Amino acid sequence: MECDYCERRCRLGPDSFGYCKMYRQEGGRIVERFPDRWCAYGVSRVETIPFYHAWPGARCLVVGTSGCNFNCRYCANAEVVKVDPAGLADIMLDIAPEAMVAKARKHGCHAIVFAVNEPTVSLPTLARVAEAAKAAGIAMGCLTNGYGTPRSTALLGRIFSFVNVSLKGLASEFCVDYLSVPEAGPILRNIAALARVCHVEVTTPVIEGVNDQEMEAMADFLAGVRRDIPWHVFRLLPEYRMQQEHYPSIEALSAKVEAVKNRLDYVYFHNFIGSRWVNTHCPSCGAVAISRHSLGCGGDKLDTFFAAGGRCPSCNGPIALYGEHVAWNAKEATA
Repeated sequence: MECDYCERRCRLGPDSFGYCKMYRQEGGRIVERFPDRWCAYGVSRVETIPFYHAWPGARCLVVGTSGCNFNCRYCANAEVVKVDPAGLADIMLDIAPEAMVAKARKHGCHAIVFAVNEPTVSLPTLARVAEAAKAAGIAMGCLTNGYGTPRSTALLGRIFSFVNVSLKGLASEFCVDYLSVPEAGPILRNIAALARVCHVEVTTPVIEGVNDQEMEAMADFLAGVRRDIPWHVFRLLPEYRMQQEHYPSIEALSAKVEAVKNRLDYVYFHNFIGSRWVNTHCPSCGAVAISRHSLGCGGDKLDTFFAAGGRCPSCNGPIALYGEHVAWNAKEATA
C-alpha cells in the first residue's frame, strides 16, 4: 500500500515502514506506529522558532516526535530525527492530545508549535492535538520541509494556522546531494497552496558557495506567491554530516541579502548575535514597526511592538501580521 502523506510515496506493509519509519499498513489503512508519542516538549518565544509575524511576543509550547522524510546533510536534530524511532519507543513521552493542551495552559503558552522534526510523519496525532487545542482557544503552528503530497498539505493547512516552510534550495543537484530528494517542485507547489489557506513564513539556510547564488530566484518565487511573505535567511550552522564545514561569512551573506531585500516586503537575516536584520520595517515608509534583538543560536526576542492594530506607527500603512501582539507573561491569547 502506498503512503500518500509525503512525495516519497513509500510502499507500506505490516512490517515495512517507509522512509520516515513512522507509518505502517494495518487492515488496508495507513496508521501511525507511535500515536500520541513525543520526543520532546519545551517553552520558547515565537520569534525563536522562528515566526516574526504570527502572534508577536507569544510564549509557545514547542513539541516534536521522531522521523523525517528528508536526510539533510546538516540536520540539527539528527539525534532524534535520523535514528530508527523504534529505538526511541521506550523513552518517548506518552501524552494524549488533551494532556498536551493542558501542559500548554499550565506553562502559560499562547500556542503549540511542532518544530523538532517534520509534521507529515505524525499528522493523525497532530490532527487530534489541533482539535483539543481549538477547544481550548490555543493556536497551532509548525515548521515543515514542505515535501508533503497535496492531500497531506491540505490537512496541514487545516491543522495549523501558521506555518514556516523551509525552502532549502532550488537546483535538482542541490536537492539530491544535500536533502536526498530529487527536486524542489513539490515544495514550491506547497508553499503556494499553504499561503492560500494560512499564515506562511519561509526560512532558507544558506550554504556559502552552494545555494547562495539561488537567493534571487528564491526571492522572486516568493514574491510571485505573496510579496508580504516573511523570509528568514539563515547562515547554515554545520551539523550532522557537515560538522567539519566552515561557518558562512556573515559579511558575504549580508551583501547578498542586501541585494534581494527590495524583492519582498519583509526580509530577515539572523541566527547570529547582533544581527541588524531582525526588525520589521514598514514596507511603505521604512519606519520600524517591531523591534527585536538577535540572540544568535539562542533565538531572538521582541523588544518593542509599535504596530498596534497591524498598522505602521508612522504612516499608518498595513503591516502583515497574523494574530495579535501577546505579552510574554499574558495568560491568554485568542486563537
